[in-house]
Amino acid sequence: MRRSISLTVFPLRKTFRAPRRALARACISGQSTLSARKVASRARNVGNEWQGRDRRGGQRPGRKSDGRVAHVRPARQLRIIGGAWRGRRFRFPPSPQIRPTPDRVRETLFNWLGNHVSGARCLDLFAGSGALGLEALSRGAQEVVFVEQDGPAARELRARLTEWGAGSGARVEHCDALRFLRGAPSAPAFDIVFLDPPFAEDLLQGAAERLECGRWLAPGAFIYIESAARGGLPALPASWALVKAKQAGEVGYHLMVQRAGKALRGPGAA
Repeated sequence: MRRSISLTVFPLRKTFRAPRRALARACISGQSTLSARKVASRARNVGNEWQGRDRRGGQRPGRKSDGRVAHVRPARQLRIIGGAWRGRRFRFPPSPQIRPTPDRVRETLFNWLGNHVSGARCLDLFAGSGALGLEALSRGAQEVVFVEQDGPAARELRARLTEWGAGSGARVEHCDALRFLRGAPSAPAFDIVFLDPPFAEDLLQGAAERLECGRWLAPGAFIYIESAARGGLPALPASWALVKAKQAGEVGYHLMVQRAGKALRGPGAA
């Protein structure tokens, strides 16, 4: 015998703001395959849409006072996926140059790195949102240096590190990454380097050469690289051996380790 479900939905307000409470009071009678929890969840989602938010925290188009649709740029927000800061969310400026590493890829990378992160000195070149360096700090890195030339992004990173109490183990360098690498390397050298430059600017090979020749890398250092999957990797130092590689959509991501050797090798070399 079929049983029915009836929903009594209270009238929506005429504004775009927040009929969530009214929808969440939907009255359920009888038995159904939909649980009360699912119905309430659906009501909350609808309420979020009417308030101008989507489920990912972005903004949906609202309306101006004259009735025109006001298109709002989606909020850019990420979360820490492991370690002491696990679950914390942070925002970053909506610059088209900032292309953060997705949660799933970050999780894979840090699974690859495993226990090597704890106590390591890390360099986050082309830091952007700072997601990789923040994830490393959360997982016990001794020190992380963030290098970012975008002013708003650098300020946001500094504010986040202060808010989260990162202390002296983290600092932000507001400058161009290649110019930073022209300077004197810090001592001791870095154990892990995150190398994720803007794809369109062809900076990967130059940054790799300066990391190697400038002695920025500790023996056995790990280098994480993101690049356009279609173009493949450019010539890299022969001392860099590929450990792991995967592809996510149009992005290829690679984990390399520094070994003995100085010459450059092409992308097809063994």
